[in-house]
Amino acid sequence: MLGRRALGRATLARQLLLERVARPVPDALEHVVGLQGQEPRIPHLSLWNRLAGYDPASLDALMTGRAVVRTPLMRTTIHTVTTADARALRPLLQPVLDRVLAGTAWGQRLRGQDLDDVVAEARDLLAGRPMGRAALARELAGRHPGLDAESVAFAVSYRVPWVQPPPRGLWSGTGAAVMVPLDSWVPADPADLPVPMTAEELVRRYLAAFDPATVRDVQAWCGLTRLREVTDRLGDRLRRLRGEDGAELLDVPDAPLPDPDIPAPVRFLAEYDNVTLSHADRSRVVVEGDHRPLRRGAGGWVGSVLVDGLVSATWAARPGGPAMVLTVRPSRPLTPAERADVEAEGRVLLAFLAPERAADVRFEAG
Repeated sequence: MLGRRALGRATLARQLLLERVARPVPDALEHVVGLQGQEPRIPHLSLWNRLAGYDPASLDALMTGRAVVRTPLMRTTIHTVTTADARALRPLLQPVLDRVLAGTAWGQRLRGQDLDDVVAEARDLLAGRPMGRAALARELAGRHPGLDAESVAFAVSYRVPWVQPPPRGLWSGTGAAVMVPLDSWVPADPADLPVPMTAEELVRRYLAAFDPATVRDVQAWCGLTRLREVTDRLGDRLRRLRGEDGAELLDVPDAPLPDPDIPAPVRFLAEYDNVTLSHADRSRVVVEGDHRPLRRGAGGWVGSVLVDGLVSATWAARPGGPAMVLTVRPSRPLTPAERADVEAEGRVLLAFLAPERAADVRFEAG
């Protein structure tokens, strides 16, 4: 039986948050099955938390070199993944995007219509000139009077595999959120394309990247349904454990299960970090009680603070006169030692976010 503290430590270990590791960025991205990154700076902060000596220029170079892309995948949200993973994951996850599209107002307006030709036309337009949804809708409306161009543009963003090209997502700059088809951004010989990922492989990779988990946890992470059938097919290729609530926990064999009493360092997580969004039951890392999830903010400048492996505060970095001010708002009382650790790690964070500026860490009442 695994208690919540043991599960939390396993999550942190497999998400590379118990200690910063020396791994190449592509290897780390594939190990954690991508990093959620709808806000452009978030993947950089997530990698800083995980990799020793992380330099944002390394991810910038991988994105400009087209080895890493920003594309909608798990839960239909933008993830930063290797190009190989983008190609392997998208066919498996396409039913999730189709289901979400069908449930939107735009999808309802297009129900029953044959969109194949206009979607193919839109894909060719985006290959020639990357555009956002609004610009694509205007282009389609000009070509097809009477077309519900807004809805079609929305449908294209769910049906066509696309990426957000740089400078969007770069640490060294930023750019508009436009779409370019994945296969035109990174052309490849069909013989070189990876085999689409199977549901069985996806389950195993999730467990290796996160920890022992329930079927509901896996489904909450990726958006796919009926995964109980998949885990049943995996049979004894999965280790089967129990949580303290009696729920069956699935795991890959021989994956590490750290001692629940191993120290967990303070981590300043980005607002959409993997560990806070990838389980149906988040209690292994989210403190029960008065902690509230963050409202959507400026990505890379706000987030949650892990103390002893649990989300125990929120943080926000804002300019404050000549110094960059980091404000920490605890959601539970911190001991003097914990407060000192939070302040020390906060100064390390500020040195990463704004190395040329003075740093100040302040605590607010929770």
